Amino acid sequence: MDEIKYKPIGIIHSPFKEPKGTPIQPAAAKGVEGVAEIFPEYVEGLKDLEGFSHIILIYHFHLSKKFSLKVKPFMEDRIHGVFSTRAPSRPNPIGISIVRLIKIEKNILYIRDVDIVDGTPLLDIKPYVPEFDERKVDKIGWLEENVNKLPTTKDDGRFQYD
Repeated sequence: MDEIKYKPIGIIHSPFKEPKGTPIQPAAAKGVEGVAEIFPEYVEGLKDLEGFSHIILIYHFHLSKKFSLKVKPFMEDRIHGVFSTRAPSRPNPIGISIVRLIKIEKNILYIRDVDIVDGTPLLDIKPYVPEFDERKVDKIGWLEENVNKLPTTKDDGRFQYD
């Protein structure tokens, strides 16, 4: 398998015009509002989505230009393997965010807790169902020492590659 292609189903709009200053996870974006504009040919797929308070957005990190297998992530001074991070620059620059769905009007999803740069291509939407998705975890790796920094951490424009 040489290549996989995806076609965006919409565009995410947010107050963040560039990565710098963007919260690095939805938990650090409490109250930040945005919209997901769904392209007309996909609107029928929104049927019954309004019954969910939270949704999972799957998107393409369109501003990621290169990647390294070793990175210095936010909230850390040491180098880690890219797959042990949630860094946006990856071999396949795919992002996920769980956001609150406020309402749907025609092809516009009004969302909150948005940690996504304006203009990001939306690849898919899935309902967030805690009974399906939540897990009790035993460990969170190197983030154990840093997870308390999350609420105030934003992209500072200094993401480093090894």
